[in-house]
Amino acid sequence: MRFRGGYNVLLKGKPQSAVKAMPEPKVLHLPLRSERFTFTDIRVKNGQKVSGGDVLAKDPDNYEVPLLAPRSGTIRLKTVENHIVLEDAARLEEHADIAVKEMQHVERQMGTAGVKRYKLLSLGAWQFFYDAFTGALPDPLGTPQAVIVSTMSLEPFLTRGDVQLHKRLLNFTRGLEHLQSLLEYQPIYLVLPDITSEFANLIRNQIRGYAWVKMLEIPLKYPYDNFTILARRLNLKPGEGPVWAVRTEGILAVDRALTLTKPCTVRIVSIGGMGVNTPTHMKVMPGYPIQKIKEEYVFEPAARVINGGILTGKILPAETMGIDTECRGITVLREHEEREFLGFIRPGWDRHCYADCYLSSLRKKFREQFTTGIRGELRPCIACNYCEEVCPAGIMPYLIHKYLYAYLLEEAEQARVDLCVECGLCSYVCPSKIDLRKQLIDAKDLIAKEKEEIRQEQLHQEEIRKQQEEARKQSEEKTE
Repeated sequence: MRFRGGYNVLLKGKPQSAVKAMPEPKVLHLPLRSERFTFTDIRVKNGQKVSGGDVLAKDPDNYEVPLLAPRSGTIRLKTVENHIVLEDAARLEEHADIAVKEMQHVERQMGTAGVKRYKLLSLGAWQFFYDAFTGALPDPLGTPQAVIVSTMSLEPFLTRGDVQLHKRLLNFTRGLEHLQSLLEYQPIYLVLPDITSEFANLIRNQIRGYAWVKMLEIPLKYPYDNFTILARRLNLKPGEGPVWAVRTEGILAVDRALTLTKPCTVRIVSIGGMGVNTPTHMKVMPGYPIQKIKEEYVFEPAARVINGGILTGKILPAETMGIDTECRGITVLREHEEREFLGFIRPGWDRHCYADCYLSSLRKKFREQFTTGIRGELRPCIACNYCEEVCPAGIMPYLIHKYLYAYLLEEAEQARVDLCVECGLCSYVCPSKIDLRKQLIDAKDLIAKEKEEIRQEQLHQEEIRKQQEEARKQSEEKTE
């Protein structure tokens, strides 16, 4: 399997492999928004008592995906804007908030497979699934052309698959069996690192007995674990149906939902970066207070907190009080408040440079102390082609940047900006400090918006044409 581009970013602040269970909070702040979901259909009332697993809200635009109560407690709806606050949180026995009548109706209509899919959606496991090409939530009742299951997470500092799998290999293989029972003849591609280790060999030996699983070993190079890149390299086509994509934690959630019929309300979330005293992995639930995590791990008074990895994560808004339902990692960086004196003439012994123009190119591999400083001011593109070299999609970000700078949107589309997988490597290696990733994402959104406007206009014109045709016919009939 051939890949192009890619680049491993070596930074200090990598989380340890151990998982720490965080102390149980008294209050949970559950955000009503995450990267993909907006829970606007509130299903609880202020002051209502709920149990763990109860449905608090749903996203009507994403197949009614539920926001589940991680613990029992009392609901407060107006305490924090865009949050559901759960006071007096207590760890009691969880239960599945599933309507028996609805289950019976689904079984009559779709059989056993329909009941399983209904459980995955109702118990929070379906939130872990993606469409490999769009990143959106796939239709839980749809039929994929293939399923990609990845055990890898290569972006710093997100939770790795081996951490998720520790002591849970049996749950993982059982989850794969459940997933296969939802399919007919569609293949399941299991993505593994092409390394030799005791744990990796254990997984291989466990999976070899499953004829319906096709093992796919890939190099440990970012972003070869990207779902879109994998789907393209497997020659899967967007026009031939959706490709389900799910990571290790999603398969474990499938096992929990279908084996135990319990809600999936626990996450293993990483916290890493140079602003963290002990980078590690935390076992938390959605709504866990961000402030408590800061008090436990963040030692920098002035730190930038990012929801996600260092390359693709987004700055966590100050108004966000708790972990959202899709959080996989928290990155904390030191704020670069003062400029280095004569920093431009430093030989760069302790800094990475893709061009190997720093003295650090003479060193062996090392992890850099990365801050929010961009090492200089924004400069014009110098057409160095570094972004093209690392781009795993095979496009030319610098050329698209120049098209966008000249407002040549059609030319940018012809340069296949749509193939961008938003990995962020182009921005990272750019010596001119241009945020190419954001520019390409904005361009894709703008092109999609313009196409939708054109489509709507065509529909409108077609409707007018039909009305005129109908009026003409009625006029002819009256004349006759």
